[in-house]
Amino acid sequence: MQPLTLSVDPADLEHVRRCSSTVPRIAIVLGSGLGPLADEVEVRAQVSYDDLPGYPAPAAGVAGHAGRLLLGTLATQSVVVFVGRTHRYQGVSAFDVTWPVRLAAELGAETLIVTNAAGGVDPTLSAGSVTLIRDQINLTGDNPLVGWPGPVGGTPFIPMGDAFDPDLRSLAREVAASQGLSLPEVVYAGLLGPTYETPAEVEYLRRIGAQTVGMSTVPEVIVARALGLRVLGLSLVTNVAGGAELSHQEVLQAGRDAAAAMTRLLVGILGRL
Repeated sequence: MQPLTLSVDPADLEHVRRCSSTVPRIAIVLGSGLGPLADEVEVRAQVSYDDLPGYPAPAAGVAGHAGRLLLGTLATQSVVVFVGRTHRYQGVSAFDVTWPVRLAAELGAETLIVTNAAGGVDPTLSAGSVTLIRDQINLTGDNPLVGWPGPVGGTPFIPMGDAFDPDLRSLAREVAASQGLSLPEVVYAGLLGPTYETPAEVEYLRRIGAQTVGMSTVPEVIVARALGLRVLGLSLVTNVAGGAELSHQEVLQAGRDAAAAMTRLLVGILGRL
């Protein structure tokens, strides 16, 4: 068996580079319902995931995840923006869902900004709250680096104590304060999904220190750190976790409602990087 490599299918890389010569400095992954943020990008090229043979199917399989990447500029920064992601619960591996991060790194990105829609575990968080991820808990039962021998001359033991870059978090807090935006820092718990959490599971998450919970992000951050990318994470609280009447439409609507605040925050952060 060949050891796992963090590279992407060369055909994917070649196809994207043919579409644009842009070398992105920043990669942004947009979560559920946050696609409207892409409207702020000055687009030089747009690529559907369906046109990339190495993209893990199903592409754009969940409402709110358009399944395309954009190359261009945002707040004067060269960016690659992934509008939608594939999730582990769709039947692919933890390694597969990190495809956007791996492609971004090969395109030249140095920083990853991950966004997601999350349930509020902390009772002080309400729907519509934009939060800053300071740490994460991997409760998916998997790790995208399983089978990876590590970088040449190194080991696969990646430190995660600084998974979310302290300097980027400090910058995000400064920008949020200048905009009058409350930006509580949270610990994000990543679960496999696709079911929402039971009340007992939410109580467990509170007891172990989680403030938000979702079904993405964790594998992406792990691989980003393995590849040496700095990471900034933002969670939009779309509902109170553990409720009996949760729905994906509620998640999408909350994303649309908060898109303006999230856009201002991201543009402000990018403008000061």
